[in-house]
Amino acid sequence: MGIASATLLPATEIARLVRTREISPVEVVEAHLARIDALNPALNAYVHVDRDGARAAARDAEAMVLRRDPLGPLHGVPVSIKSAIAVAGMPWETGSRFRTGVRAEQDATLVRRLRDAGAIVLGVTNTAEQLMAWETDNVLYGRTNSPWDLARTPGGSSGGESAAIAAGLSAGGVGSDGGGSIRVPAHFTGICGLKPTPGRVPATGHFPPCGGPFALSGVVGPMARTIGDVEVLLHAMAGPDTGDPNGHPVPLGSSADVRPPLRVGWFEDDGLTPVTRETREAVQRAARALEEAGFDVVPFRPEGLEEARALWWDIFGRAVRLVLEPLVEGREHDVHPNLLEFLDWTRRQPKLTAEELLTVEIARDALKARISASMAECPVLLCPVSAVPAFRHGEREWMVDGVRVHYLDAWRYCAWFNLLQNPAVSVPAGRTAEGLPIGVQVVARHWEEHVALGVAAAIERALGGFTPPSPR
Repeated sequence: MGIASATLLPATEIARLVRTREISPVEVVEAHLARIDALNPALNAYVHVDRDGARAAARDAEAMVLRRDPLGPLHGVPVSIKSAIAVAGMPWETGSRFRTGVRAEQDATLVRRLRDAGAIVLGVTNTAEQLMAWETDNVLYGRTNSPWDLARTPGGSSGGESAAIAAGLSAGGVGSDGGGSIRVPAHFTGICGLKPTPGRVPATGHFPPCGGPFALSGVVGPMARTIGDVEVLLHAMAGPDTGDPNGHPVPLGSSADVRPPLRVGWFEDDGLTPVTRETREAVQRAARALEEAGFDVVPFRPEGLEEARALWWDIFGRAVRLVLEPLVEGREHDVHPNLLEFLDWTRRQPKLTAEELLTVEIARDALKARISASMAECPVLLCPVSAVPAFRHGEREWMVDGVRVHYLDAWRYCAWFNLLQNPAVSVPAGRTAEGLPIGVQVVARHWEEHVALGVAAAIERALGGFTPPSPR
């Protein structure tokens, strides 16, 4: 095997090859740095690459192998981190001119845990400005492009992560998700991404802070090319932390324990926002694959999803306005048009009041209880990630089955589960006629990430999973 080809291997396979001395951490890191040099100028996935730090870490990792020291599950594996998450000495700017030059003084808890597992941090990746878009662009570093088609977005806000991982510029990494920001980029670029239950992975060190109402909908989670890699990353990062108010010592199960005939409820759309024909077919294909694998697959769509979407917007849109508007006022020239556009959408309703926010929180808990009860008989859901595949930069609406789908509505399939706090994973399930990836979403009950991953792994095995991008 040529060392250059190692850049597209699963993270778990890289770790195995390092343990067996078939490749060295130094070779692996150098191969990834060479690939970054070759592809990042067109993709703009990384905003900072720590070449010296990565090489030093690789040398240390190699010395551990030669000494036959105990090795972690990610020993020698190069990873990337979304630049909204603190990595010591690296930019921590969240794509905002208001944070120009900010560098983290210490690693976020999850970054420290990844390093303890043996991972080598290559650098930090681009984001949507202030994380408020489903495409990745900002005034500091500009636009990130999809490795499948440079004219299209790799999604947002974790688009730098998805582009880097899909293109082989890292073996895996970490994104954050308040309304689909892990799952949509994974779907757009043909990789896997997990939004865990809030608190499963500590959000300590994320900016903006996951506090207040945002702590109950926004999370950090793993992204990788395979479900197996996502699970290994999750196990390395998971566990409570004093900096995250949602953390609980709930044991994390294993996807290997997830077996048929577990019941899976599936639906193609929510009856309001249609999805493309190819997206519909991908969900159908995944449902058939699960049925053939022995799962009890039944048509099922929980009641209350539209209420979940409306309550989510009160938090993600109207409450975010209260934070961003004072920051932006008078400094509009320092802000990317995408963020100004988002603020304009939030202003189409009255400002959220404290009384309304309290009502939203109470209504969310009541709805969460109702949907949790319905999932007692159907503990796993299968549905689309979004209404459309990766879109061209700047697009804001699409005609789907004769219906005009607006930008804000296309991602409702993800937003429900941010509001409801369910773990949800995107896994590849097909391609469009143009060759673009399509993912499907697997959702489980609270704290049952291993169940979502186990079902997603069955889909991955049946449908082939990740394939390297074929740029157009």
